[in-house]
Amino acid sequence: MNEISTILQQYKEGGLSLQEAETALKHEAAQHETGRIMDLGFAQIDLERKERCGFPEVVYCAGKTVGQSVRILSALMNKYTNVIGTRASREVYEKLAPDFPAVQYDDLSRMVYQFTDKTPINGDRIIAVITAGTSDIPIAEEAALTAEIMGNKVQRIYDVGVAGLHRLLAHCEEIRKANVNIVVAGMEGALASVVGGLVDKPVIAVPTSIGYGANFHGLSALLAMLNSCASGVSVVNIDNGFGAGRMAGIINGMR
Repeated sequence: MNEISTILQQYKEGGLSLQEAETALKHEAAQHETGRIMDLGFAQIDLERKERCGFPEVVYCAGKTVGQSVRILSALMNKYTNVIGTRASREVYEKLAPDFPAVQYDDLSRMVYQFTDKTPINGDRIIAVITAGTSDIPIAEEAALTAEIMGNKVQRIYDVGVAGLHRLLAHCEEIRKANVNIVVAGMEGALASVVGGLVDKPVIAVPTSIGYGANFHGLSALLAMLNSCASGVSVVNIDNGFGAGRMAGIINGMR
């Protein structure tokens, strides 16, 4: 299916508004790669991201229409083996699936992705993804899948929060073997400090918006992690599993 047919089909199915379809059609004839940028009219795709940063541009789908997300991801999936769209709806996946048999969707993390090259880039060096509770798993899966698709070996250690410290201590050997630990926690966010006090490797803390009212949608966990007394703990933004997975992968790839 060529690009014009794709645009018309998306408009017919409601994925693009009339104005978006008109804009896309106007730019289709002039679509080009100038300075390694693909001009879609509503988006300028950076085609040098992989060469500069080691992985193609990742698409943040929240706030985009289904049609916009599909067109950007289609362009990337035609060019690269491994592609990620974060905070995507299942509808984006369903629109991509007929043209991209390898595309997958993960309901927990809300990630749509193409993962056809599974060659490990960073050998046997492990990234451990650890959660305080089961409710933190969606953010943890965003981190874990991101790291895996970017060529890392990932170990998941879930539901080992400080309310039952023996659960964490049972996994001490695995945690200490990891080259990088991602710790995902809401509520008071204490788990990152505890893990930071057990290992001699980097800890990336991910505060989540899980918790009751005084959690302030993750702000209390964020501040607790920023104020950690354990050295070697860095912190990403609230619910930013993707950012943690990406940073862990960069650290894991360093020699």
